[in-house]
Amino acid sequence: MSTVKSADTHPLTWRLDPTNPCLDLKSYEAKEGYAALRKAIKEMTPAAVQQVVKDSNLRGRGGAGFPTGVKWSLVPMGPDAGPKYLVCNADEMEPGTFKDRMLMEQLPHQLIESMIVAGFALQVTRAYIFLRGEYILAAERLNQAIAEAKAAGYLGENILGSGWGIDLHVHTGAGRYICGEETALINSLEGRRANPRAKPPFPQIAGLWGKPTIVNNVESLNNIPAIVLRGADWFKGLSQGKSPDAGTKIYGISGKAKRTGLWELPIGTTGEEILEEYAGGMQDGLKLRCWLPGGASTDFLLPEHLKLAMDYDTIMKAGSRMGTGLMMVVDDKQDIVSVVRNLEQFFARESCGWCTPCRDGLPWTVKVLQSLEAKTGQVGDIEFLEKMTRFLGPGKTFCAHAPGAMEPLQSALKFFRSDFEKGIPAALATPVDTGVNV
Repeated sequence: MSTVKSADTHPLTWRLDPTNPCLDLKSYEAKEGYAALRKAIKEMTPAAVQQVVKDSNLRGRGGAGFPTGVKWSLVPMGPDAGPKYLVCNADEMEPGTFKDRMLMEQLPHQLIESMIVAGFALQVTRAYIFLRGEYILAAERLNQAIAEAKAAGYLGENILGSGWGIDLHVHTGAGRYICGEETALINSLEGRRANPRAKPPFPQIAGLWGKPTIVNNVESLNNIPAIVLRGADWFKGLSQGKSPDAGTKIYGISGKAKRTGLWELPIGTTGEEILEEYAGGMQDGLKLRCWLPGGASTDFLLPEHLKLAMDYDTIMKAGSRMGTGLMMVVDDKQDIVSVVRNLEQFFARESCGWCTPCRDGLPWTVKVLQSLEAKTGQVGDIEFLEKMTRFLGPGKTFCAHAPGAMEPLQSALKFFRSDFEKGIPAALATPVDTGVNV
């Protein structure tokens, strides 16, 4: 489905050029590049930039959906605030998610401008892009764009004669899922083991090297220049009344759809529209059995849920989370037990090992799922899995890794219990009548 893109309707992707896979500085400047930075520094105060982001109702696009402006407001400001840091979470490790990669590889200057404007709003003088280690091309293009921005006077000291300056660095991680958790990311950035930290204190008060730190997702930051240029009311209108949430969202589809990919659409667009109109529906001969709305750590939803708006509150009320907004579709020919086993195997491998429920519980979950997948399960296996979804649920572990891992499992058990029951041989599942009364 072709859509005409403009700066007024597609703030994240309108600059994409199929003939130019990566916009250099000159190409970016020709498309309003660094205009938001000029406006912020020449016409606005840091407080004014913070306020317009807060008024825009931009919610974090990394998965949690926390309001970006509210997050910023928790950072100390003023002459006595001391050193502060801005970190871009580019550790895109959620299975089925690849939106941030596209933005960084094809529009690196857009992220850099976003971080400079955010840094000005927060009066930060040092910022980092924490990048997934496997994104080698993104690292190359970001570093090249940083060099271009420095040469043009957009980075470094006394930016545009403001008396304020910021340094920006790309830091590549080791490719660990847990680094997507902001405090584990901070530990890794400091050179420590990537274990999550206890909260409170929250990073906004005590983060990188004990100083106030803001961690924002790639897609979240990419919205900042457009909000500064066009205002909060314009950004709210981008949802076209489809959702109380504001702006657009990069949605995507992975799995056996006819056209997998990414599309920037008004937030609140239904799953049905994304799958049928943009992805072309399921491949011929296949029917949709279930889908994950936003990555592996979300609950399965059924085909009837496709009619719901893809926004944070609506999907939560349906029993799942929007997460990253990149749908993973499961067809009727796939074995649900195999799908879940594959997901849980990933989560078990990516556990940081800090707390016992996660470190030991996830591998045991995988072992039981492997038995059910091989049709060699035992009586009580399904009850064991149900127990694990409770023992590894929210509040039972140090961070949200294990609770997230349990989401696809608990929903699969709820919707497709019979699939799991097929993994227990009939001779074991059926009680034998011995004729003896006990």
